[in-house]
Amino acid sequence: MTFLTVIVGLPLAALTWAATKEGSQTFRDAITSPQAIAALKLTLLAAVAVALLNAVLGTITAWVLVRDEFRGKAVVNAIVDLPFALPTIVAGLTILALYGPRSPIGVDVTYTRTAIVLAMMFVTLPFVVRTVQPVLEELDAEVEEAARSLGASSLTTFRRVIFPNLLPGILSGMALAFAKAVGEFGALVIITGNLPFRTEVASVYIFGRIESGDTAAAAAVAVVLLLISFAALLLIGAIRHFATKHERA
Repeated sequence: MTFLTVIVGLPLAALTWAATKEGSQTFRDAITSPQAIAALKLTLLAAVAVALLNAVLGTITAWVLVRDEFRGKAVVNAIVDLPFALPTIVAGLTILALYGPRSPIGVDVTYTRTAIVLAMMFVTLPFVVRTVQPVLEELDAEVEEAARSLGASSLTTFRRVIFPNLLPGILSGMALAFAKAVGEFGALVIITGNLPFRTEVASVYIFGRIESGDTAAAAAVAVVLLLISFAALLLIGAIRHFATKHERA
């Protein structure tokens, strides 16, 4: 508890104090300004889209890594973890190099919302993969064989037998991916152009407020992001608990 208080609790308390020290009206004005609302709305929509895409594509990736054997599998498995190891600014440079003005494939998405989603997906790729992968590895193959021997099709077996077991892991990965995407900064600051009301996400908006000397507004929006991420984690955690309990029942 002491460790959590010093590392997490006190910094969060300091952030909350910085956001509210000038009064509730100042806090309210900061988070309801048109630019702040636009940045928060764009961030949430992009984060939700990324979480949903990761739920599908991450599960497929985990399935291939566990169930299929192919040359170079160890390399692919290591590549999945690269976003964990690389500084997020590198992700922005990577997207810029491939999908920027000098794209080798002729595709330029810089300063667009597509670039935001691509950058967020890059940094959140491992979350669903690494939460679903262990579940697939521990899944008893005999249960699937029994379902097929009873006449269940491959789709029915996946829907009725495999998916319920994967769901808690998928939800955990989605929650982590959403929380990471909501607060992402380094991967976005280069390729979004930081255009207000168009491509400015909340984290970049906060950085801009700090540069302008308006630390109270920056802290206020940061608190909102914190509450959104925490609420999302609690909600998906509750859904995961319900799904796990229902499955056991």
